Amino acid sequence: MKKSFKIEVDCANCANLVEEEVKKVAGVKNANVVFMTQKMKIEFEDDANPEVVMKEVLRVAKKVEPDFEIIG
Repeated sequence: MKKSFKIEVDCANCANLVEEEVKKVAGVKNANVVFMTQKMKIEFEDDANPEVVMKEVLRVAKKVEPDFEIIG
């Protein structure tokens, strides 16, 4: 399953760093974080619980970029 999220990230470098870390989260098959559009696309593993995965995604993203937010 793939989902798209509106995000808030401060710079392109931060977006790249967040993307690298999000790809390491258990349950994430692939991730794409785009600074210019302020969007993040996540492809979940087939057996993953998206709610649980997204909590971990937000946690690791905030470690890289404390101002990172998922909107909505």
